[in-house]
Amino acid sequence: MASDSVPLDVPALAAVAWALVAGPERPPATPARPATGPAPALTDPATPSPTEPAASAPTDPQPARTPVARRPARRVVGIAGAPGAGKSTLARALVAAVEERYGAGTAAYLPLDGFHLSNAQLARLGLTDRKGSAPSFDAWGYAALLERVVRQEQHEIYVPDYDRTLHEPVAARHLVPPTARLVITEGNYLACDAPGWREARRSLAALWYLETADDVREQRLVERQLAGGKDAAQARAWVAGNDRPNGELIKESRWRCDRILVPFGMDMLNWRD
Repeated sequence: MASDSVPLDVPALAAVAWALVAGPERPPATPARPATGPAPALTDPATPSPTEPAASAPTDPQPARTPVARRPARRVVGIAGAPGAGKSTLARALVAAVEERYGAGTAAYLPLDGFHLSNAQLARLGLTDRKGSAPSFDAWGYAALLERVVRQEQHEIYVPDYDRTLHEPVAARHLVPPTARLVITEGNYLACDAPGWREARRSLAALWYLETADDVREQRLVERQLAGGKDAAQARAWVAGNDRPNGELIKESRWRCDRILVPFGMDMLNWRD
């Protein structure tokens, strides 16, 4: 497990992610050296002798076929991390960096937040006060969409998201086009060893963990709750009673990730998660 405890270099990380698609660059093939010296004698028994007429060349030779270049396979890279770590900020920045370098439509964004259960389902399950916890997500639906993204490359795939104004998941906010070779997905529980999350992990070519200081995360989370309509006391109580225990659970899963990123250099004023 690698650790990047330096300011995050988004273009460099984008190149690391893209290498999972394109593979390492190969050196150019060495051209064959031309033969030197006199031509060798013909010793093949099938070669016509001087007294035998040579077979005439075909009058309508078939043109040589040009090999068709295959598109590289689509790969999905996941970013896990506790609430407020800045996962969506990083994921969107990586998609933008890949598209800037390799062209529009080469990368796409797929957030786990689109698989929040609706408020009606949370009420039915008694999870209204635990919104954001692992059971409040449709983990199996998320795993199914990731598998579809990996296997079905010929059609547009619509991706849901979570609307923080409506406080509900919304359908088809994002799109994975057929041209996308790299998909960046992010969410709290991607590294968790539990049913649904394990199946989702199987579709990922790599899983990174974004580690952000607890005091930074919790300040962001309080601000999120304030923006959502809670007063200061309610916001702090929600973070302490819900987001904090969720974060502790998620931090226990970090060792299952392939790489740990420490965002000392991320712009703390422009975060989204």
